[in-house]
Amino acid sequence: MYKSIYRFIDWFIPSSIQESQSDRLMARTFVLLHLVGPLMGHSVTYFLSQTAAGGTWQFWATEAIVVSFLAIPLLLRVFGSLHVAAMVSVQVLVGLSLFGSFFFGGISSPLLPWFLIAMVLGFFYLADSIKLTLAGVAFQLACFVVARLAFGEFPAMIEPESLKLANTFSIVAALAYMTLLCLYYETVMRISLSLEQETIDQRGKLEALREAMQAAELASTRKSIFLAKMSHELRTPLNAVIGYAEILRETFEERADAGRKMNDLDRIHAAGRHLLALVNNVIDLSSIESSRVELSTQAVVVKSLVEEVIATASPLIAKRDNRMVVNMPEDLGALELDALKVRQCLLNLLSNAAKFTTKGTIMLTVISRPSTRGDLLVLEVSDDGIGIPSESLRRIFEDFSQADNETVNKFGGTGLGLALTKRFCQMMGGSITVRSQRGVGSNFTIEIPMVRLQRREGDVPRAA
Repeated sequence: MYKSIYRFIDWFIPSSIQESQSDRLMARTFVLLHLVGPLMGHSVTYFLSQTAAGGTWQFWATEAIVVSFLAIPLLLRVFGSLHVAAMVSVQVLVGLSLFGSFFFGGISSPLLPWFLIAMVLGFFYLADSIKLTLAGVAFQLACFVVARLAFGEFPAMIEPESLKLANTFSIVAALAYMTLLCLYYETVMRISLSLEQETIDQRGKLEALREAMQAAELASTRKSIFLAKMSHELRTPLNAVIGYAEILRETFEERADAGRKMNDLDRIHAAGRHLLALVNNVIDLSSIESSRVELSTQAVVVKSLVEEVIATASPLIAKRDNRMVVNMPEDLGALELDALKVRQCLLNLLSNAAKFTTKGTIMLTVISRPSTRGDLLVLEVSDDGIGIPSESLRRIFEDFSQADNETVNKFGGTGLGLALTKRFCQMMGGSITVRSQRGVGSNFTIEIPMVRLQRREGDVPRAA
């Protein structure tokens, strides 16, 4: 039932007003008062009809004005403005109360309390235009005073004794009307206090968020400073360890009894290289996050670049008795690429494939593919290794993330290779996608926009 009533009331309210909860409540109250108000007013006109004034033109004019209030909600729908409808309502109600008071009892008229209702309506709905509202009221009061002076006295159309019952009903109707307005005002105040409290809460949350952001920025700055220092402190001794291992290997490799020593030096050299790669990954990730890494494009012969990557990755692939298959056309030519980043992306994918595949096949496919945004260089690395569980696919490109704990325990790693690869691809305007199935294998595909080399006289494309 309530829904039907609200649906009927909302029909008079334009959609622009219904967007705000407080405006909608104000408009609903306005429409309800103007649908119920004339019914209350008819209780007074009914008693007037039972007096000597019943049937006079003054009575029928009063009755017509009371009925006209039922059309006020239509003004709201037609003009789409609560301000216009409220201004008409207040001025008509003031005119009705003064007109009825003039002809039906003067100061004792049952219509005089409606003047107070008009003032309250103006306070609620026209506070922003109070001067214009009061000007209209003052003009009507002036007309009332002029008419009173012209007649010399109020017309004696009704005996004061016959107005007692009408006055009683008028006062009761006015109190009911005022009660509705007060209930509306209480609801509005409650909503306003709630909104004010929400605003205070939001300000507190924003302040806490601002402090958290400042703390995060400070932590990020300190992290960058720490990584910059650790870069020097770790890289320098690691490069020294790797360099001395290479020197000692060259020193001992010609000796007949150097077999065991050579194996130890190889382990030292490999461990140093591995540790240096981990340090470089962390530094690279930090540099990307702080926007200190930029693209450095140059003319690159794609075939030569891929062959260099294969030569670097071949020992890793052969270590687990894997077979390498390369599919690459001869006519890719030279492109404008950041060779260092493309090489690192490919090495990360090939080394992952070699790590998680044993006695299998690792396939590298390099092709060009047209798309809506131009030609793309597609680098695809697939293997038939252990694969990745479907529930782990969505997080493998996150920092320091790996497929599962079993993989970490068995194969090691920091979980930064794929994270860096994704960031490098995004920096080059490309993307990386993955398809994998546990126990079947994995397929990683990199797509990079192709920028054809604009040949100039004397230019010589580089391999990488």
